[in-house]
Amino acid sequence: MIGAVLVVVPLALALLGPLFVSDVGRGAPFVSNSVLGTDFVGRDVWQQVLLGGQTVVFVALVATVLSYAVGVPWGVVAAMSRVVDDVLMRPLDLLLAVPSLLVLILAAAIAGPGLPVLIGIVTLVNFPDVARISRGAALEIAARPALEAMRLQDETWWRTSVLYTGRAMLRTVAADAGVRLTGALYLVASASFLGVGVPPDAADWAVMVDRNRVGLFLQPWAVVVPALLIVSLSVGLNLTFDRALRKEAV
Repeated sequence: MIGAVLVVVPLALALLGPLFVSDVGRGAPFVSNSVLGTDFVGRDVWQQVLLGGQTVVFVALVATVLSYAVGVPWGVVAAMSRVVDDVLMRPLDLLLAVPSLLVLILAAAIAGPGLPVLIGIVTLVNFPDVARISRGAALEIAARPALEAMRLQDETWWRTSVLYTGRAMLRTVAADAGVRLTGALYLVASASFLGVGVPPDAADWAVMVDRNRVGLFLQPWAVVVPALLIVSLSVGLNLTFDRALRKEAV
């Protein structure tokens, strides 16, 4: 239940929050004349919290789904065919050797700003790890006697590689999904913090942390609340996935 609460609260604010904001006004910066006061340009912090979660959540979810959509087939094909294994996996080693934040900054500098660019960058950073994990799981499954028997019976590639292998590695992929989604949240928040992908004055939880830290001691809620929401979503997702996997194991 703790994990569910930690996930539901920031998700509800991110998805439903904009419905409760009709007019965004401005006043004096860093004053406490409302629920959470005002930010560095005089905007209501509570309104910014309600408006600021969609980018972080949407980009992280879409990028994670795309990472698995590309990475899982990539890893399975590499594991099932020794001919293309090195061809598919060696370029990913180069990507894994470069720090993720450096890839994010360089790709953003080349491609320019925008949410589609940010989604593509986070997908690019995450999918090599997904491919390697999928390949490792598929290699173990490929050595099982059941799969050897299916090959001897001349079963189709679809039945051996997709139906049997995909179903057998589902638990491993599900266990990795929580960590991968948390990593995507971290990258999206870091990108927003660095001003990559979203405007520097956007209503975004990570941007709020960056832009309001200069007034942390004047108006701490403008930094603490969005930071806590990001942390809550990350921790809650991991707890929820761990709980689901334990129940499946029982």
